[in-house]
Amino acid sequence: MGIKKYRPLLPSLRFKTSVLNKELSKAKPLKSLTSTIRRTGGRNNQGREVVSSRGGGSKRHYRIIDFKRDKYGINAKVKSIEYAPFRSCWLNLLVYVDGEKRYIIAPHELEVGEMVISGPDAAIKVGNALPLRNIPLGTDIHNIQSLPGKEGTVVRSAGCSAQILAKEGKYAHIHLPSGEVKLFLLECYATIGSVSNPEHNSISLGKAGRSRWLGRRPHTRGVAKNPVDHPMGGGEGKSSGGRHPCSPKGLPAKGFKTRKKNKPGSKFIIKRRGKRRGGG
Repeated sequence: MGIKKYRPLLPSLRFKTSVLNKELSKAKPLKSLTSTIRRTGGRNNQGREVVSSRGGGSKRHYRIIDFKRDKYGINAKVKSIEYAPFRSCWLNLLVYVDGEKRYIIAPHELEVGEMVISGPDAAIKVGNALPLRNIPLGTDIHNIQSLPGKEGTVVRSAGCSAQILAKEGKYAHIHLPSGEVKLFLLECYATIGSVSNPEHNSISLGKAGRSRWLGRRPHTRGVAKNPVDHPMGGGEGKSSGGRHPCSPKGLPAKGFKTRKKNKPGSKFIIKRRGKRRGGG
């Protein structure tokens, strides 16, 4: 894999880059493992716009992904690496020895034809899923379950991975990509390796039309709007009235903590993520 640059035969190609993956399958997705999702255009059930700059885009089919990895003790062969329009990473199509097929998040460097397995007795190998209790310290993991038996919900974006720092009692201390250290039960499952497509953040769309294909409409700055539309709108020339900077609802945009104080998962956080530069 690598970053592909284009000759500037057209203005839209001058800054365009894309990920080059020769193993990416060009076949259509498995029909039995796809479904349709109705677009909302950023509107809620009352038809009001709650997320701005959303709408349009190419038609997409959602791939049903096995986040649980609950087919224990049964070997599966990686048949293909496929593109997923709803995700930043690639997908692997697994074919189990009993004939069942499932999609999983593709780990980085897992090649077509290799065998993977999930269960407490699985080997420490990229693509295998094991309980945190059986994974050595310092191993890169992803797709971590928040609760035993539930779907993996943590560390699923392209190029991300977490590490087990320590095991104490019934909990494992895991260092997440955000810099946060959090407790997870040792019975929770996780997949060995990092998530595929690590070059995703280095991609340049190159033109506005490519952004529209993804369902993103033009974004208007708050200071360019009227006071009725945004708290930062209005004023003569470059001056802006109201609170600055803030969201359309008036919430401060830099350095303001929005996490709920009584959120149940807060007691499992050992270390908070670091502050971002430029925050208030």
